Amino acid sequence: MCRDPFFNRRKNLRLPGYDYSLPNYYFVTICTKNRECVLGRIVNYKIQLSEIGKIARKCWLDITKHYLNVYLDEWIIMPNHIHGIIEIVDDNLVTPHGVEVQNFESLRNKYQKIIPRSLGCIIRGFKIGVTKLSKQKNIKFKWQRNYYEHIIRNYIVGNPYNWQKDRNNLSK
Repeated sequence: MCRDPFFNRRKNLRLPGYDYSLPNYYFVTICTKNRECVLGRIVNYKIQLSEIGKIARKCWLDITKHYLNVYLDEWIIMPNHIHGIIEIVDDNLVTPHGVEVQNFESLRNKYQKIIPRSLGCIIRGFKIGVTKLSKQKNIKFKWQRNYYEHIIRNYIVGNPYNWQKDRNNLSK
């Protein structure tokens, strides 16, 4: 049982009422615990991955093996975080035989709900994979709780609807 007095008052970072299993493009940022620079270092403007950074790269690339409704677009590993664009496609277009949520059912509790093949399920699976492989190699490592995301498609497609409020609209 969590005894943290702030546990139940944490800010939900997700868009209220939005179904994160819907087909869309999502820009995500996943940070290491306390933003420690353990994934690598920047040398001559390029990332040199640490052992845990290499594990994170492998697990990131393996996402599409475990979640068949996902495509990976641009992504990069930085010393203390990962940025990536994840595309979730229509479930009806994929044959289900990936790992997906069944391996993580035990994580469900009264504070969180796992939605199969959703962005949260995908990020959770990625984090679990990196953590598991790091433990197997005796590397001490933790992720920051949660992750940040932006729904890309809705922002772009919705731009005409928001034109009257757009700061770039000089005719208002």
